Amino acid sequence: MDNVSLSCSTKNGVIVLRTYIPKKIFFLGAVIICLIAYVAFQSDFIQKKIFYPYPYKEFITEYADLRNLDSTLVAGVVLNESKFRIGAKSHKGAMGLMQLMPETANWIAKQMDDDEFTLNDLEDPEINIRFGTWYLASLSKEFKGNEILMLAAYNAGRGNVKEWMNSNQWDMNFSDIEQIPYKETREYVAKVMKSKQCYKKLYAE
Repeated sequence: MDNVSLSCSTKNGVIVLRTYIPKKIFFLGAVIICLIAYVAFQSDFIQKKIFYPYPYKEFITEYADLRNLDSTLVAGVVLNESKFRIGAKSHKGAMGLMQLMPETANWIAKQMDDDEFTLNDLEDPEINIRFGTWYLASLSKEFKGNEILMLAAYNAGRGNVKEWMNSNQWDMNFSDIEQIPYKETREYVAKVMKSKQCYKKLYAE
């Protein structure tokens, strides 16, 4: 390479060779590496493997279909709630893939007439998804299928969402995520909706 120079010097009787690479070549190399990395990370394989994995897809699809839910929305909820870690537990006590609170899980069990349910069952992927999709379906029914309101209620509680609707005069056509008062809930809803679109694109059948 004509633009690369080589110098030679002696230090303590040892010959030292130094290579000098002009800044322009170094910068160009760095740009090329960044472009290659960007293209690689945009590939469907990397997106599926790192950013949007889909373990337990069979359970998610089965119970989403049973509850008339969009399976990619459920996948987005699981990703943002637990990153698909079955043993996930929040500092507030939410458990499992869909991060169900103990009192909510016990209430769901009663609604489903599941007398054998124990909280340890939430560590079972199928049971956690079965309960979580039941709860999402109940929110879907309450908020007339409005996914933004459903997700806000899943994160902040249905009581808070109803209060926001009353005080801000929202109706069931509400769609402006930026109006959600809680920052955590606002960001949560936006992330799940983005995840839903990514799952729909990556796992289209």
